[in-house]
Amino acid sequence: MRPSAALLAMALAALLAPGAGLPIGRRGPRHKLLLVSFDGFRWDYDQDVHTPHLDDMARDGVKARYMTPAFVTMTSPCHFTLVTGKYIENHGVVHNMFYNTTSKVKLPYHATLGIQRWWDNGSVPIWITAQRQGLQTGSFFYPGGNVTYQGEAVTLSRKEDALHDYKNETEWRANIDTVMRWFTEEGLDLVTLYFGEPDSTGHKYGPASQQRKDMVAQVDRTVGYLRDSIRRSGLESSLNLIVTSDHGMSTVNKQADDLVEFHKFPNFTFTDIEFELLDYGPNGMLLPKEGRLERVYEALKDAHPKLHVYKKESFPESFHYANNPRITPLLMYSDPGYVIHGRVNVQFNEGEHGFDNGVMDMKTIFRATGPSFRKGLEVEPFESVHVYELLCRLLGIMPEANDGTLSTLLPTLTPEAGSGGPSTPSPTPHTGTWRVPDTLSTPGTSAGGRTGPTLLPGGCPALTTGMLLATVLLAKVA
Repeated sequence: MRPSAALLAMALAALLAPGAGLPIGRRGPRHKLLLVSFDGFRWDYDQDVHTPHLDDMARDGVKARYMTPAFVTMTSPCHFTLVTGKYIENHGVVHNMFYNTTSKVKLPYHATLGIQRWWDNGSVPIWITAQRQGLQTGSFFYPGGNVTYQGEAVTLSRKEDALHDYKNETEWRANIDTVMRWFTEEGLDLVTLYFGEPDSTGHKYGPASQQRKDMVAQVDRTVGYLRDSIRRSGLESSLNLIVTSDHGMSTVNKQADDLVEFHKFPNFTFTDIEFELLDYGPNGMLLPKEGRLERVYEALKDAHPKLHVYKKESFPESFHYANNPRITPLLMYSDPGYVIHGRVNVQFNEGEHGFDNGVMDMKTIFRATGPSFRKGLEVEPFESVHVYELLCRLLGIMPEANDGTLSTLLPTLTPEAGSGGPSTPSPTPHTGTWRVPDTLSTPGTSAGGRTGPTLLPGGCPALTTGMLLATVLLAKVA
């Protein structure tokens, strides 16, 4: 074999070897990362409650004025956006409930947490991406962290049960202790930790209630305990901490004389419906029987001034929601304060989410502190879809194709942290998805039909890197 050909073969073999998936381009030491979500923590919940520990965290690090979640503003879809960097129509977890329009099966939230095919539908979350690049990860109660993706499971995970007591503060601290051991004894690099409050309390008593205020105080105490635990574990100089949430909460107008009640709409009948997903906050989906789509749409489009009904293809593109095969031909949402009642009135929560993500009640929090973050910085509002790119930069891993941009949150990092990490292709204008020149890329398709470069286990565009390396070697031996 000629020397140039031999060198080329060796280069390509090295590129495709198992070790090629390790992170590249790191500068300085690697820091660990803990992402904590307090479900349903509205952006202004710290304004009517004394929150000294959250305030300290803002002074020691970064605070966003607020963060805009993805639409639809539900727990599982919004949490999956944080760990994939994709809008919901592109990652495919479009609802808290698993449903199948053919079999008519609908499963509640907790059961859906364990349905692998609901989550593993083309998108690879950050746990798996990090593991493929040599890191170890953990998920503690975080939605989506307890199933396999393309046959691979999270290194360590815990799943809450259906009767889990969300508000038990003693258990919260025990869970934090476990996570600290995962970092110090198990050697994990990334952990996502989930708490179901203040969402549960906000649903039951409403966001304006004293019970919600008391729960926010408990959240704040927990943030204090968490930061103390980080110090006691010797991780203060090596662990970055992000505290955020999935969505906010709005008061339900239960006593309104104009409730959104499908069973009272004139010219509408459920006999025209093949499949329905109603009675889940302010959102709904309908699959009309064959040949009855126009009749159902005409009956519903002006049925109630607080209800917005669309054909799938006409749903506002700004929501980045409807362009997914799981979305039914008709979908809808109601205005803040109103939930959708189907065949009978079965919704009795005092507080609810799922509304338009542009509504201020749906905005949520973002706090970050640690060795990689600037101190005492407040940033302007941003969309949650950008958090994933930040997580990847903090871990020094190559991100999967996504809808976010690193430039959005890069200013939150210190100059050293901001300049570190692997080199990545430029984002496609307007979409933020990673791409390489068409002449060099090998197309791959993600959930929702979005395309990007086919990646090696390390997240590196294979053909591009191989050709560049081969060019260099051939030039040297020419």
